[in-house]
Amino acid sequence: MIALLQRVSTAEVLVDGERVGAIDAGLLAFVGVRKDDRERDAERLVERVLGYRMFPDGNGRMNRSLADTGGGLLAVPQFTLSADTRKGTRPGFSTGAHPGVARKLFEHFLAVAAAHHPVVEAGRFGERMQVRLCNEGPVTFWLESRGPGGGTEPEATG
Repeated sequence: MIALLQRVSTAEVLVDGERVGAIDAGLLAFVGVRKDDRERDAERLVERVLGYRMFPDGNGRMNRSLADTGGGLLAVPQFTLSADTRKGTRPGFSTGAHPGVARKLFEHFLAVAAAHHPVVEAGRFGERMQVRLCNEGPVTFWLESRGPGGGTEPEATG
C-alpha cells in the first residue's frame, strides 16, 4: 500500500458539497492500494504513517510523529497512486487492486488507525471528492508498506 503524506494546518474532504471529513493540524494521507496488497500491508502502513517523524520539535527539526503531536489524520482513498507511469503519456491501472479488495483494505487501514490514534477522519471510497488543504512547510512524503521487491521493510534503527 502507498500513502502520500502532507503535513497540514487544516484539511477537509467534500462529496457533493457535503463535508465528510476534516481535521485541523495533522496529516492528510492519500492512500493507494496495489493488487498484491494484504491486511498486513494496511497494518504496516498505519504504523509508518502514525510513527513517521515529520513534525518539528522545539529546535525546528523533524523529530516528532503524528502519534507524538496528537494531530488529526485525514485518510483519502486515491486509486491513482497505484498507477503504472513508467512509460508513455497515459497511466496504466493494472497494478491497482480490484475495487472490492481496495475498499476492504482501505477500511482496514482506517480501523487500525482509529484503534491507535484519537483523531481519524476519512474521505469516501469510490466517490468523486474535493480535497482542500493547507500544506505546512510544505512537507510531503511518499510511504510504502513494503520495500523494493515486495518484501516487508526492515525495522528502522537509530
